[in-house]
Amino acid sequence: MTITHQADPAKRARLRWRARRGLLENDLILTRFLDANESTMTDDDVDAFTRLMELTDSELMNLLMERNDPAGEVDLPSVHALVAKLRVA
Repeated sequence: MTITHQADPAKRARLRWRARRGLLENDLILTRFLDANESTMTDDDVDAFTRLMELTDSELMNLLMERNDPAGEVDLPSVHALVAKLRVA
């Protein structure tokens, strides 16, 4: 049996740690999103979130502020869906 994100406290803690950003605005948006949605995130959501955490702070802020759309390695349907959720968080 595979342990899901929701069932594994270590995975949840790791996700929250990765959400800590150098840019306060990103940090606030991501923390608020996780506070509201962490318990219901699917494995696809967690994968998309993890991919977003690979971006620089400025790249992430541009996505969240709708200046850019996901491109390159993050141009995936699951990432587009998560970015849409983050934009309204």
